[in-house]
Amino acid sequence: MDITTDFLEQYEQFTVPGIHGRFLDFSNLEKALKEFEEEYEIKEVGRSFLNIPILSITIGTGSKKIFAWSQMHGNETTTTKGVLDLLLFFKIYKDHSEVKKILEQCTLLILPMVNPDGAARYTRENVNKVDLNRDASDLHEPESRVLRNCFLDFKPDFCFNLHDQRTIFGAGVKNLPATLSFLAPSMDVARTVTPVRIKAMKVIAAMNAELQKVIPGQVGRFDDGFNINCTGDYFTAQDVPTILFECGHFPQDYLREKTRRIFSYSILIGIKAIATGDFVQQREEDYFGIPENQKSFLDIILRNAIIKGKTVDVGIQFSEKIKGGGVHFEPQIQNINEHLHFFGHREIDCEGKELEKTDGSPLIENDIVEVILLNKEKLSIKSPQIP
Repeated sequence: MDITTDFLEQYEQFTVPGIHGRFLDFSNLEKALKEFEEEYEIKEVGRSFLNIPILSITIGTGSKKIFAWSQMHGNETTTTKGVLDLLLFFKIYKDHSEVKKILEQCTLLILPMVNPDGAARYTRENVNKVDLNRDASDLHEPESRVLRNCFLDFKPDFCFNLHDQRTIFGAGVKNLPATLSFLAPSMDVARTVTPVRIKAMKVIAAMNAELQKVIPGQVGRFDDGFNINCTGDYFTAQDVPTILFECGHFPQDYLREKTRRIFSYSILIGIKAIATGDFVQQREEDYFGIPENQKSFLDIILRNAIIKGKTVDVGIQFSEKIKGGGVHFEPQIQNINEHLHFFGHREIDCEGKELEKTDGSPLIENDIVEVILLNKEKLSIKSPQIP
């Protein structure tokens, strides 16, 4: 197996069983990690506000140290899934020559779930309603202090800050979703391009070069506005190259299973580029050549509909709600306008037909509607992959 060319084709082999969909809490994580107890060092490094363990996983023995953390936002689970798959990949292929070289060169310290309280509630914030990614400097919350202590104790050479982003983002101005986005965070308000940031940019450029072969045009560059309370900005300001990963939408993949694979592939490429040192050959201008994220998508757009005698477009966005132990995608009307200058992940041409709610009343913004009437006939507006 060539780990860069065959990884995605072989992915079924190292997809961790039982880890699927959008919801992933500590009990799911704890169960999955039993697979690795004899392979890697897994230990408790702290506790959440509600006294749930925060675990770390150490893999490799090399001098190049990479610190990665996931689910700082409890409802951002794609990177946790991908990290678990990567751990299984390293376990299965531990005797492969390329894998052995990577783990002889690098030591990885991974916190797979920084915010277990938020994960249990499927919320961005922790249980105190604090966004931990806005607490890096202030350290009000126990989870933030655990992350900082790990950073200080481990003394990493690189940091990987692992997140999900909303379906609204496109990669540049084209009709292509930002399936993955990256950022080499700023370390000051001026967004100075320093040697520390350049290292991160070059690793990103190495990942993007390979990803363009898999998802051409679907890689974006995240906004680099500076905020010292954002974790990536803070760690970069401590002179540690930091890379923000943002997992986004792949067409019709609302459960983020395809994105999971592509993310796992990207992080493997990034680790390999650091292990071999090949990232230094990349150019920082190739990083800036990655198109900036644009807020250019809605989940569904109904074009050319008639509402109260006017021809309009109707934009619908899913909000995520926990129901029955899983994530339910609730369609909410975001915009009604003569013409919406957005792309839709799904677009329906209503061909000048009348659109109304099932009770016959007109649609209005903020309505929650799973079924609507188009010329008195029922039209389901659920995503094909949402049960």
